[in-house]
Amino acid sequence: MLKVCDLHVHYGAIHALKGLDLEIHSGEIVTLIGSNGAGKTTLLRTISGLIRPSQGSIEFTHEKNQKNYRLDQIATHRIVSLGIAQVPEGRMIFQNLSVLENLQLGAYSSSNQKQNKKYLAEDLEKNFQLFPRLKERLKQNAGTLSGGEQQMLAIARALMSRPTLLLLDEPSLGIAPALVQQIFSKLVEINKMGTTIFLVEQDAFLALETAHRAYVVETGQFLTQGKAADLLNDSKIRQAYLGEV
Repeated sequence: MLKVCDLHVHYGAIHALKGLDLEIHSGEIVTLIGSNGAGKTTLLRTISGLIRPSQGSIEFTHEKNQKNYRLDQIATHRIVSLGIAQVPEGRMIFQNLSVLENLQLGAYSSSNQKQNKKYLAEDLEKNFQLFPRLKERLKQNAGTLSGGEQQMLAIARALMSRPTLLLLDEPSLGIAPALVQQIFSKLVEINKMGTTIFLVEQDAFLALETAHRAYVVETGQFLTQGKAADLLNDSKIRQAYLGEV
């Protein structure tokens, strides 16, 4: 579904990503773990078209027409229309708008308004089944929600665009542990419903427990990759990222 080849990203003189190669296959949950400043968010933002690479390519295979698209060469709004949605770090919901208005904006596509109107009610109901609390808060300003509820809203807003690939950046950040477990169980459910997931997560144990495969990044380079279960049992990974001595 997604193939990243020899990807380099610079912020001025800073070489943030140094020749990354990555593949994500349809139906997977793939996680990316690493320390702060390793380049995790930079990679997600580059896939989304918010940052342009200085070298390399990002190729996405469209689920319906099976055509390949160079994401590094097209605009962000077109990337969304191809079926890729990102849930950003810090959620970045529209705090002064209601829950419903946030969800409606997630469904917005300037190129496909008729289809969006047709499916809006259906997609809202799917999200309410996933996150019943959002239905209870429908007319409430999003900024008054708890951190966990805002994260649910951010995920639901992304799902309103009907993505085939969902990018998540630190979904557990700033959320009560009980709600973190609930949200991650919903991610597994979303994946089983047919959405491929690429997950960046600070809680390495939870990420490896949830994902099928994993990449470990450090200072812009991949240290290792493999099945998530194998990395979860790797003593070096456990010492470096799971806090074991």
